[in-house]
Amino acid sequence: MTLKDRIIHESLRQFSTKGFLTTSISDILEAVGASKGGLYNHFKSKEDLFFAAMSEARKIWRQRNLDGLQQVERPVDKIKKLLANYRDKYLADAENFPGGCIFVTLAVELNDQRPHLAREVNEGFIRFKRMLKRLLDQEKEAGDLKDGVDTALVAEMVFSGILGASVMYISDKSMATLDRNICALCDYLTQITW
Repeated sequence: MTLKDRIIHESLRQFSTKGFLTTSISDILEAVGASKGGLYNHFKSKEDLFFAAMSEARKIWRQRNLDGLQQVERPVDKIKKLLANYRDKYLADAENFPGGCIFVTLAVELNDQRPHLAREVNEGFIRFKRMLKRLLDQEKEAGDLKDGVDTALVAEMVFSGILGASVMYISDKSMATLDRNICALCDYLTQITW
């Protein structure tokens, strides 16, 4: 792993536990055994490091959460698979995100303090909700959603449920609670389909 990669990896770990504002460059450098010169050879500023860390976090999110979805045929089952991956492969990834979902941590922290950085995090949330809605729309077009189901509302509810499950997991690190929350979302999806 290059020094740049080690700095990004450690940033992910520290941002997920302490947030962006509380994490100092010195904390990251001490953890990777590098000097400020080593950091500034790769990143112009802490914000530049933030964007690199967000890019890596999104890549990891896609790898963990979308794993195996291409083998699942039915759109609602893709959502259920994504939920299981979120629980089993993403939130369980203590190596990269020991504090839980980095996006939840940063969205809450940055909204008032650094709105331009919060917008970067929120853009991912918007894309995720669109993906959920697109899958639900495909399920509806196939005639497999019960009458009257509003795909936009269901996508919002599933997204909010995932965020709630993440917050609960961040607060208590209980896999049992996380499992109950994810299973409840999957059960709801089963109830609205034929």
